[in-house]
Amino acid sequence: MSEKARLTYFNGRGRGESIRFMLGAAGIEFDEVFLETKEQLEELRARGDLLFLQVPLLEIDGMKMVQSGAMMRYIARKASLFGKDDKESARIDMLADGVRDFQLKFLGIPFQSDPTELLTLIRDKDLPRYLPIYDKILQDSGTGFLVGGSLSMADVLLFEALLSVDEMFPDLLKDYPKLQEFRDRMAAQPNIAKFLAGGQRKPLGDAVYRDTVDTVLGRK
Repeated sequence: MSEKARLTYFNGRGRGESIRFMLGAAGIEFDEVFLETKEQLEELRARGDLLFLQVPLLEIDGMKMVQSGAMMRYIARKASLFGKDDKESARIDMLADGVRDFQLKFLGIPFQSDPTELLTLIRDKDLPRYLPIYDKILQDSGTGFLVGGSLSMADVLLFEALLSVDEMFPDLLKDYPKLQEFRDRMAAQPNIAKFLAGGQRKPLGDAVYRDTVDTVLGRK
């Protein structure tokens, strides 16, 4: 029996949250190690665990993986969340990258002394650019999924992003009925529902999270 996967990152969302969502959607149980000191990070680097000297680090199937995109694609392939052929895989990759283009903007919010400007940029520029595209894709697909007739990495990452949209802008999705339906349907997926109920989804970043990240990375 293989060892349980282990994710090493901060006790917050950041670039680790999408990996958590993917592990959850794939039904892969995982443990977590939370970085709290600069010394912990330096020890990982000294051991050679971090190929590019940065976290997150995912230990899975005997590998020590870095680079969040590689981790998510590995999980997707392992759990059949990457399409039925090369063309579907390419489209899943493309749509997942589109989600990341606006989802990653949310990661900067805890590090702003006043996030008003960033939130305004996301609400007025990024979301009106991307959300109509995904709403129309869902309308055109007719399956309830972004690509083909089954759950994929792109669906999981879009769902994660929509939860962030709901948190920051509670009434915004009312203008996108297909995205609302999609969000509700995804939340009811058995593996995702189990993940959301299991406590491994992280809350919005606060001052403690921000200070811990800055301390570990030597920014303060």
